[in-house]
Amino acid sequence: MRLLDRMENGDILIVTKLDRLGRNAMDIRRTVEMLSESEIRVHCMALGGVDLTSPTGKMTMQVISAVAEFERDLLLERTHAGIARAKASGKRFGRPPALNDEQKKVVFLRFNEGISISAIAREFSTTRQTILRVKAAMEDADARF
Repeated sequence: MRLLDRMENGDILIVTKLDRLGRNAMDIRRTVEMLSESEIRVHCMALGGVDLTSPTGKMTMQVISAVAEFERDLLLERTHAGIARAKASGKRFGRPPALNDEQKKVVFLRFNEGISISAIAREFSTTRQTILRVKAAMEDADARF
């Protein structure tokens, strides 16, 4: 933004690659259009120095943007398919649980014995929040039955 503030009508902005102009294809396109409205030409070295504000440059940029968007959509589709496959095969996501099922039962027993949450957390070398989550899950499970 500081660079754009310093540019004047008739200037030429030279970038090494398109991704230097924005975060995604739409952002790059908006930036080039904004510069074009201010009569600032944009040349991209990775595209052979083509002027992105010229008709040829606009077409080149649109084709590259469309291909980039297509690749991004394919990547998202493959990622979602991989996650669904992993979940279907029983893969667990996220951080491993701090306590196993046996430890969770002991935590609930300790709580029923009147031991404080902090003392239980120290016994299992975990946080109070973990103990509170185990307690809430156990109470919720008891309430359902």
